[in-house]
Amino acid sequence: MSELKDFKCPNCGGILEFDAQTQKLKCPYCEGKFDPEIFDEGDHFTVSSGLWEDDDMIVYSCRSCGGQIIADRDTAASSCPYCGSPVVMTSNVSGIYKPKKVIPFLLDKKQAKERYRQFLKGKPLLPDKFSNEATIDEIKGIYVPYWLFGGKANARMWFDATRTRHWTEGDYICTETSYYKLFRSGSVRFADVPVDASGKIDDLLTESIEPFDVSQAKDFSDNYLAGYFADKYNISAEDSRAKANSRIATSTSSLFASTTGMYETCVPSSSSISINEGRQDYVMYPVWLLNVKYEGKIYGFAMNGQTGKFVGELPIDKGKLARKAFSVFAAVTAALSVLQYLLMR
Repeated sequence: MSELKDFKCPNCGGILEFDAQTQKLKCPYCEGKFDPEIFDEGDHFTVSSGLWEDDDMIVYSCRSCGGQIIADRDTAASSCPYCGSPVVMTSNVSGIYKPKKVIPFLLDKKQAKERYRQFLKGKPLLPDKFSNEATIDEIKGIYVPYWLFGGKANARMWFDATRTRHWTEGDYICTETSYYKLFRSGSVRFADVPVDASGKIDDLLTESIEPFDVSQAKDFSDNYLAGYFADKYNISAEDSRAKANSRIATSTSSLFASTTGMYETCVPSSSSISINEGRQDYVMYPVWLLNVKYEGKIYGFAMNGQTGKFVGELPIDKGKLARKAFSVFAAVTAALSVLQYLLMR
């Protein structure tokens, strides 16, 4: 049976939430603060079983107000839609679904909104009305499940490179092009290569807000989830490994290419990369998701809840784009005209 868990303040019985600024479990009523790593749950939590469930959804009863909390089977942490009390679905963070590590939120909702405002600045093609008329339709902090993979890449790569020199002999301009065949081989070890393990979030968003600082990860405790949303993984490690290996191979190719020195051109001609697969770990990383509504369309944004890196899609003012393109075209045309005039003199 699925179970729901919330956390009570030992001082006043209020519901505790994890506070990103203090890195403590904090009571919104008496301002009590407790270290999530050593907080003794004891009798300071309540557990209730799901009232009703089917293949897709589970309905719980909130212990604070009695309201119904409806969640899908992947939800690991949520809140009551009536009283706002944070809750954790214990069955989705235990057993095979218990993460090894978690990176706690370091940035809160207020800071996420400020990063959004900063993100809008300096965008010359952004419609003038967007900053004033767009509204944040939804903002939520969610612990996204990730698989972390390790491995060793053994690579052999060949490159075709050229180097050109120019000189003058009398009235002649001479050019000499030298051709080189470069070879590189070696091995590279990788650790903690992340792959988003949730099918609910666009991988482009989660990859764009990387990297996360793994050194700040904590041993997992569901105390860190209080006050945030979380999902358990619904993409297995086996299904994620191919993507991790692809990222390892791409990084290996880039690393080897960076060792080829100063050539005018250097193009990979062939390669052989084999990967010895290493360990894998299941973790949760903090992400702020913002949905912004503008002229009937929803624009999605994401922010790394640890580093503050912010990404998202913005609308383009077609009028500004046309004027920009015309000004560039006019500048190029003018430059060509001047060049033609000089050549004809």
